[in-house]
Amino acid sequence: METQAYTTVRQQSSYEYEDRKSVFIGEACPVSSEKEALAFIESVKKRYPDARHHVYAYVLRENSIMRFTDDREPQGTAGMPVLDVIRKRGCTDTVIVVTRYFGGTLLGTGGLVRAYTSAAQGALEAAEIIRYDIYSEISITVSYSDYGKITASLSQLGFRTSDVSYRESVEVLGSILKSDADELLHALTEATSGRAQTKIISEKFDY
Repeated sequence: METQAYTTVRQQSSYEYEDRKSVFIGEACPVSSEKEALAFIESVKKRYPDARHHVYAYVLRENSIMRFTDDREPQGTAGMPVLDVIRKRGCTDTVIVVTRYFGGTLLGTGGLVRAYTSAAQGALEAAEIIRYDIYSEISITVSYSDYGKITASLSQLGFRTSDVSYRESVEVLGSILKSDADELLHALTEATSGRAQTKIISEKFDY
């Protein structure tokens, strides 16, 4: 399992930018491998088969991969600006494809950089940038009287309760940022004079 938090996009998105009748369609998508990134790029090409250019860039945690292409646009005017958009926002496991329909007017180097950057930025924002952190999933078993003593600590420390079972005792299941887990366990011990039974079940990425 990866051990570092990371930033990516939440969902697939689309954003359209137009300059002098050239239309730039930016599409962003979360991916977890180069295979997924390439499959998304191919799906965009099939959706717009009559477009003149399909510029793309992607950044992956997998082997720290970064790729881009200008797809026959002048070197440095398309793929690199799209890649820069991803990198400047600190995103990874992210692919952006900007499809261009040529409007008949040359935009020049500056115009191309501005257009591809704008389409990529719009797509990235529409995809909703999120940060994945490592969470510890924890089970807590306490008496009914102690349950009332720990609810404030659970809330204050950002514990995300996913299930509560009321049996002979109260069993609480939830998760908290791994970096805050020790503080939570200490707070539970203090609040219940050591009576709380806690167990870290697993670790997972969440946002």
